[in-house]
Amino acid sequence: MKAFVVDSYGKDGLHAADVPEPAVGAGDVLVRVRAAGINPLDKMVRDGEFKQLLKYRTPFVLGHDVAGVVTRVGADVRDFKAGDEVYARPRDLRIGTFAEYIAIDRADVALKPSSLTMEEAAAVPLVALAAWQALVDVAQIKPGRQVLVHAGAGGLGSTVIQLAKHLGASVTTTVNGKDADKARTLGADHVIDYTTTDFAEQPAAYDLVLDSLGGENLTKSLTVLKPGGLAISVVGPPDPAFAAQVGKPLLKPVMGLLSRKVRARARKLGVRYAFFFMRADGAQLKALAALYDAGTLVPVLDRTFPFDETLDAMAYVENGRAKGKIVVTLPTS
Repeated sequence: MKAFVVDSYGKDGLHAADVPEPAVGAGDVLVRVRAAGINPLDKMVRDGEFKQLLKYRTPFVLGHDVAGVVTRVGADVRDFKAGDEVYARPRDLRIGTFAEYIAIDRADVALKPSSLTMEEAAAVPLVALAAWQALVDVAQIKPGRQVLVHAGAGGLGSTVIQLAKHLGASVTTTVNGKDADKARTLGADHVIDYTTTDFAEQPAAYDLVLDSLGGENLTKSLTVLKPGGLAISVVGPPDPAFAAQVGKPLLKPVMGLLSRKVRARARKLGVRYAFFFMRADGAQLKALAALYDAGTLVPVLDRTFPFDETLDAMAYVENGRAKGKIVVTLPTS
């Protein structure tokens, strides 16, 4: 089958290739890929940024988001059947959605939201799971909390805005002024145009900041939190809890060293810092599908690329040009 494979870490390490169709284990479903979403995480994995924690053996197929049709199920699978339209974010070390087929653990799969096209469904698993887990599992957001979402026009930010509003929070977001109306349509109560206004000049008013930019943006985010507030970053630096999450407890000291400065800064300010790395969860995708079908959440797509242009789609995301999710589409036959 055709796939896009990382044969060596680095920007030039991703190439089109012919690879064997994946084997299907007893607890797996084999999915014919109809669409695959592209995420910043794909670049990070391609470049080897997590290679000490996620031991992918090159060559491996890249890609973390998928929507498609089940073609075969393993002997122990009872909840899916051939012909089901599904979506998923496959678990780490079993990724590979930039391909014609992928075998996925049944626990990571859910029926596709019926109201979404394949392209729309492929755009949401990773960002929807990340939004849910960050807001519900980590931050435990309650009605009335004040939330600041950076990059609200992007795939993750736009999803966090919608889910935070559904959970009853008051949401502020930073966007380019050209995207202000879009952010308000998604549910943002307050919009900061980062091209004209420094969000850090605002009072310390937030219970939670979700950072997807890192660096100086993260450092400044700590200063706008209320006492005891929480800054969650999806781009790092990783903290000791991340080593435990990926089953590498011996690397806790290393993760602690990497995040030492930001955690010390947070303690000095009387706030908290957490690195966040989402996990695959089919049960949560099932719950999220209901929110998409109810219209509570809507996918935000920028554009689609044909599968053969996956490298161009990756470059488009890396250049920071995307206003929403980028999806590659495969032929239906």
